[in-house]
Amino acid sequence: MRERSGVGLGLALLSAITFATSGTFARPLISGEWSPVAVVVARVGIAALALAVPALLALRGRWAALRRNTSTVVLFGLLGVATAQACFFNAVSRLPVGVALLLEYLGIVLVVGWMWLFHGQRPRLLTVAGSVTALCGLVFVLDLTGTSRLDPVGVLWGLGAGVGLAGYFVIAGRLDPGLPSVVLASGGMAVGAVTLLLLGAVGVLPLAAGTADVTFAGHRMSWLVPIAGLSLIAAVVAYLTGVAGTRLLGARLSSFVGLTEVMFAVLIAWLLLAELPSPIQLAGGAFIVGGVALVRVDELRGAPPPAQPAAPAGPALTGSR
Repeated sequence: MRERSGVGLGLALLSAITFATSGTFARPLISGEWSPVAVVVARVGIAALALAVPALLALRGRWAALRRNTSTVVLFGLLGVATAQACFFNAVSRLPVGVALLLEYLGIVLVVGWMWLFHGQRPRLLTVAGSVTALCGLVFVLDLTGTSRLDPVGVLWGLGAGVGLAGYFVIAGRLDPGLPSVVLASGGMAVGAVTLLLLGAVGVLPLAAGTADVTFAGHRMSWLVPIAGLSLIAAVVAYLTGVAGTRLLGARLSSFVGLTEVMFAVLIAWLLLAELPSPIQLAGGAFIVGGVALVRVDELRGAPPPAQPAAPAGPALTGSR
């Protein structure tokens, strides 16, 4: 069990690092000719295609599992992919990358509440402390008494992304072990891409893209560079390792470990975009990320594991999200 948790923790951290690059890759596109929805469609659509062959190979002899979990895959695509990503990139268009992620990851409080209310997993003292710490950090991140105010529409988009993220962790953490993680990832991203593409086509959401060069990391380059980074690094690798890590650790712990994405995102945005939150917002980020340590200590002290069947380590690692 300890070895399994160690592997899950490593996968969750790798997922956080790769997910953290998404805002930095998306910024030059959104600042140019691309709408946030178009960025999401390109990101998850290409990633779904890249994972299609591994997903089909993983499904050999397991088609019944896909039929049993069709609604789960669709819900994951609508909530964990389309809602989370569309709201996040709309937030990035109005807020610094690090701030947008801090708002999104307040979804972990929703995860704790969901697991308590609907699955009877009452949070222990340190988990409650981690949730309170995260909410206190939000106050600093919003810097309500400061001179520079955050765009309120961007804040709402960020909180909407938090709802989608909570759904992502809950669904991935309670997945039928008979369904390979790579199938959930590929199918969910395909559902998300098609849904957003249809909403854009009928004019419900703005859908615009272009082929002009963009400025990334201080250099002019082809738009294909950030698109490749978004789809292959921030989607394929991120989703594969994230779903696998969530299956090994469970929804609640994975959601808190995922908070480290904020720290990595701030560092990456600073290095590549020269974008850094204010000191008080960084302090708030430290409070939020501090919740990871509190919940991790709580789990290691022997909190009961989630009431779900354990997925074999092999499929989770080789045929993951």
